[in-house]
Amino acid sequence: MSIKIRGISKSFAGFTALKDISLDVATGELVALLGPSGCGKTTLLRIIAGLEEPDRGGSVEFAQTPAGVSEFKNTCSAGQRVGFVFQHYALFRHMTIFENVAFGLRVRRGPGRLGESAIKEKVMSLLRLIQMEMLAQRYPHQLSGGQRQRVALARALAVEPRALLLDEPFGALDAQVRVELRRWLRRLHEELKITTLFVTHDQEEALELADRVAVLNAGNLEQVGTPAEVFNSPASEFVMNFVGKVNLFQGRIENGHPMFDCKPEAAVMRFCARPHELEIETRHNGGSTLPALIARIFDTGAQVKMELRGRQGQAWHAELSREKWRELGLRYGQEIWVRPAQYRVFPA
Repeated sequence: MSIKIRGISKSFAGFTALKDISLDVATGELVALLGPSGCGKTTLLRIIAGLEEPDRGGSVEFAQTPAGVSEFKNTCSAGQRVGFVFQHYALFRHMTIFENVAFGLRVRRGPGRLGESAIKEKVMSLLRLIQMEMLAQRYPHQLSGGQRQRVALARALAVEPRALLLDEPFGALDAQVRVELRRWLRRLHEELKITTLFVTHDQEEALELADRVAVLNAGNLEQVGTPAEVFNSPASEFVMNFVGKVNLFQGRIENGHPMFDCKPEAAVMRFCARPHELEIETRHNGGSTLPALIARIFDTGAQVKMELRGRQGQAWHAELSREKWRELGLRYGQEIWVRPAQYRVFPA
């Protein structure tokens, strides 16, 4: 099932949460709604799920069936089969894990309703899928956060949704469990191929999990693209800053070459570069380079990370391969010369 969002806007008591949002999610695609808190991503997800009414004038379509905004909630509940997973699980505390997963199947009415034996078979199949069949008779309070999140996902999958909406699915979990669960979710998605839209403010999570990323800012859709496109070719300075670390240099272009060592009042451009895009030299070889001191060194992993301080108090981050770091012989407190070998330019 594909999802087509056209011209969705939403306001709350004079505050505009969404501004004319349009987005396509292809059948079987996993798309991340990425942005800071308050940017409107959860509001958009709830409108798609039929839990919120958008302002008039837009539309949402599932597959080839158009749903006008005024009737969206009714259409969604009338058989579009959209699964929703909340950030804080929303499991029924008085029910066992088995009964939580079976809930949607038991309340189903009409010709699609299953018998008791078919419900048991389906629930146990889902519990095996999430590797929790041995915990079927436990209660939510007896599980870890990661286990509860998997149960919430299994409950959403039980009704065989054509689309799956996830609202910050790993937000309440610690870092290590988040990493394990998002890898598990990606493997599950590749197996089931359910059209999935998930909300997150975690850039690493979005880039690792999603086929495409939609970046929102203050109710606006800033950019939609693959993780590589969003990271390497940001459409705006906001996207550049939000998706990964950024170093900011002020300067101007002279004869087609960047000049970073000009006076601040003469700066008309902002040059943004990722930490791995900085070129570091141990002596001033001329050209447009800036002096900096090595304020901290993080010597862990394959990359050596450094915090740099410019003479005017600028804070920069640099990443070097271990081989390059050893070759330069860098140390704490050393003065170096730095310039962005690659950069994106935005107006000052």
